[in-house]
Amino acid sequence: MDIDENSPLFAIAVAAELSGMHPQTLRQYDRLGLVSPRRTAGQSRRYSMRDVVQLREVARLSAEGLNLEGIRRILELENRVSELTERVRELEAALADEMLNRPGRRVFAAGEAGDVTPLRAGERTRRRDQVVVWRPFGPR
Repeated sequence: MDIDENSPLFAIAVAAELSGMHPQTLRQYDRLGLVSPRRTAGQSRRYSMRDVVQLREVARLSAEGLNLEGIRRILELENRVSELTERVRELEAALADEMLNRPGRRVFAAGEAGDVTPLRAGERTRRRDQVVVWRPFGPR
């Protein structure tokens, strides 16, 4: 069994104790969409360690004076950043695999503004203000 921070492990009473909140508060946060646990077949809430960490973050932000809508928006943005970070990691791994599988076949031109243009091997840049970046793999 693979257990990670997103595995739904804790019943509401345990999650409430771990987060230092009352179970009714967790139910309210679920209704508001602040922290939404997974559900069992019988519709019981099951909280992950990530959910507990978010509940603690809600308590901290609330203590600092933020309202629940502001907290919901912050959590939403933090979750989106986490998703995008994971996607970037996946794409970086795919790119690294591709570069290892086909060494020396990727050539790019980079402009002053940071724009990147893929080039075929032997193709020249169209503008003179671009720098061609190419790094062959293999013996030097």
